Amino acid sequence: MNVPANLKYSNDHEWCRIEGDEAVIGITDFAQSQLGDIVFVDVPTVGETLSAGDVFGSIEAVKTVSDAFIPVSGEVVEFNPAVDADPSIVNRDAYGEGWLIRVKMSDPSECDALLTPEQYGELIG
Repeated sequence: MNVPANLKYSNDHEWCRIEGDEAVIGITDFAQSQLGDIVFVDVPTVGETLSAGDVFGSIEAVKTVSDAFIPVSGEVVEFNPAVDADPSIVNRDAYGEGWLIRVKMSDPSECDALLTPEQYGELIG
């Protein structure tokens, strides 16, 4: 399973890449493999300020729907237009073009509580 070393991870299988005071967030390679073929991603929270652990959207696969949880508090400033146009991009490139949202963090220190790549690797076994 692919677990890039430059990211932080949540117990809910989201990844977080810090870019200044913003975080780019998506679901992990493990999560997309468990969901199967992703057919729709709904993020109704653009413009909203959410707390870490809140649901920011849902991911619909052929056989299931799963909530997506925001790993850090902040304002959802963007939903990836490429994923909106072609949700299957998450299956093909979960850590690159398949990112889901960009968040202006309200408390960047929350990132310290996220899992390291090594800890996430242990979580997924």
